[in-house]
Amino acid sequence: MNIIRKLLQARATAMLGDKMVKLAAGAVLTVFVARMLGASELGVYSIVMAWSAFLVPITSMGLNNIVVRQMVKHDSGHDAMTMLYSAISIRLGLGIAGGSLMLLAFYLLYPAMFSGNTAVAIPVLFLLQAFFGFLLFEFYLNYQGTFRTVAYVKSAISLLSFGVKLALLYSGFGIASLLLLTGIEFFLVGMAQYVIYRRKLQPFSKDEARWPGYHPRWFNWQQAKQLLRRSSWLWLSGIVSVIYLKIDIVMIGSIAGTEQAGIYAAASRLSELWYVFPATLAARYYPDMLKAYQLGKTSYYLKLRRFALLFFSAAFAIAVLMSLAAPWLISLLFGDNFAAAVEVLRIHIWAGCFIFVRYLISQHLLITEQEPLSLLSHGIGAILNVGLNLWLIPTMGIVGAAWATLISYAYASLFFLLLAKSTRAQLWQLITVRRTDTH
Repeated sequence: MNIIRKLLQARATAMLGDKMVKLAAGAVLTVFVARMLGASELGVYSIVMAWSAFLVPITSMGLNNIVVRQMVKHDSGHDAMTMLYSAISIRLGLGIAGGSLMLLAFYLLYPAMFSGNTAVAIPVLFLLQAFFGFLLFEFYLNYQGTFRTVAYVKSAISLLSFGVKLALLYSGFGIASLLLLTGIEFFLVGMAQYVIYRRKLQPFSKDEARWPGYHPRWFNWQQAKQLLRRSSWLWLSGIVSVIYLKIDIVMIGSIAGTEQAGIYAAASRLSELWYVFPATLAARYYPDMLKAYQLGKTSYYLKLRRFALLFFSAAFAIAVLMSLAAPWLISLLFGDNFAAAVEVLRIHIWAGCFIFVRYLISQHLLITEQEPLSLLSHGIGAILNVGLNLWLIPTMGIVGAAWATLISYAYASLFFLLLAKSTRAQLWQLITVRRTDTH
């Protein structure tokens, strides 16, 4: 347990640095696009990137979280290697196939975007995203204790890409150049992970040699089927989770137009910046929660409640401050043309109160082996978000989309606990547990 705790704590620290760099760069880039190209172009960029986000869970097949866990169960290094390489082959193949299908769907829905340079940039972005499959090398390196090198290299690539994007914007280039560079960044990050893997890889056991490099010939169909059977719940949960998190910007673009999508994207970017903290802290606290659960329900629920109050209090404070500062922030960062984003931000920021707590609830569902409830909550949240957007956007515009986001996040993050008998009992126990209780 101590080893697992140290590994997860080190990974959480490295992950926080990498995510902070990406989020900060993304936020600054959003401001520059809005200032230099306007709301409509920001809307186009945000819609394309939302579709890119849809592609991630579709092609990952939920393999990220289970491959290493299954690999280390093998006594033979060869079997572990073929399992890793089989998973990577699956992800690369699905990345190319999924990118091609996503490209076709995007063309049918947004034919106007396939003109000029964007007709080249969008296909490059979707297809080069297949190299995200090499992310599995990072997970295995993390298991072997290599965290900082990978995080530093990824951060360096992100900063380099960010700098080039700003230079291109200042030189008069448009959205197509940003999309093209994002695709190249996907490729560079994937290849960097493979290079680090080859340099840092340690033997699977003391008596075995280092593994040979990746090649599709190491694909093992039996191991692939085993992985896909185990990852099905995670795969479906990942897909519906991204849908309910990203569908708003896509629907705004389709119903209200790209300019309104750009204004909404400006507000939501400022709101979602904060989500990196609960994601990282939940990963950091997971070993402590697991240890407390093994000691008994009283200590576990006391710890869970303490973390939940901490997360909610932080989110509440952020929401209050951002609501008060919204007019000043929007005017300072985006200008008067984005004044409509103020009301959106004041509504959207309160979704963080539920998202912060949801990260802990997800850990709880994992510890108590209730993963199907996670899928169910995300699925109903996605349906609720789509339905509310269809109802509210035509009448209330982007403000309606913000309310749809807040309501669907509230359900999928917290209130779904009231619908199942098991989670209702656990929620009541969480509220009423005392230090003197014995179970």
